[in-house]
Amino acid sequence: MVLLKRKQIRSNLFCINNFTFVHRCYIQIPPANKSDLNSSHHILAFSSSRSGNSGYLETAVPVIKRFLDSKTTNIAFIPFASTDRNYKEYAIRVAEGLKDLSLYVNCALPENAKSIIEESHAIMIGGGNTFKLIHDLYELDLLDLIHKKVGNGTPYISWSAGSNILSPTIATTNDMPVIEPKSFKALNIFSFQTNPHYFNQKTEGFNGETRNQRLEEYLEINPAGKIIGLPEGTGLQLENQLLIFFGEGSGVLFERKEGNFIKTQIKPGDNLSFLLQSQNK
Repeated sequence: MVLLKRKQIRSNLFCINNFTFVHRCYIQIPPANKSDLNSSHHILAFSSSRSGNSGYLETAVPVIKRFLDSKTTNIAFIPFASTDRNYKEYAIRVAEGLKDLSLYVNCALPENAKSIIEESHAIMIGGGNTFKLIHDLYELDLLDLIHKKVGNGTPYISWSAGSNILSPTIATTNDMPVIEPKSFKALNIFSFQTNPHYFNQKTEGFNGETRNQRLEEYLEINPAGKIIGLPEGTGLQLENQLLIFFGEGSGVLFERKEGNFIKTQIKPGDNLSFLLQSQNK
């Protein structure tokens, strides 16, 4: 566990276009680690924005606090997973959820998204509909920009749809295809698929497919693939090519071996870096 230094912050300013929020707070900032500066990826991918009956981003805040260093203040928030397109309202909600952190939350809009992302210290992509998100990222020509910036070391924080697009494709999302994107291909930063909000339950009298059956369908078509089921309250952190599963409960690794579907339980703290090996070959 990293010991954190306490530092007083007199005010906490959030800027979302014409909206400004000021809060007083005390935050904990992790000590700088010079070796992290040259690592290729800094990824914090949550399954969801909340866990159980917790408040919006309540359980994510302490994790984000440990993840970001003191120099990271300007966050580009990408709200395009929202189907109602109330992007400013979405960003305000995020800023309120992060009010205990010393961050500038800048909402990316269609007309300024490129400049907001280019000038940011970190990128944050929220949940909603994954098809809408990837559609807009292609339409606004942002996917390559995000991939390049994150590849150069810019921290990436996400939940739900924002975590889905870290995979090679969005094929294991739970979302309805409400809009047709240019492609299902996503950021391909993770070499495996993810399934945020993972929950499997067989209800008596219900004849539709369970979540496990849906994920097995993917592996039927893509037998070399691997999927991590991320229940709410869990996530993945990638630092210095070290991939760690974290959270309140267990996840599941789905894969196919010798024609059989294999489900392996993942526990908080488990090292999943072996899933990245295919990227490094």
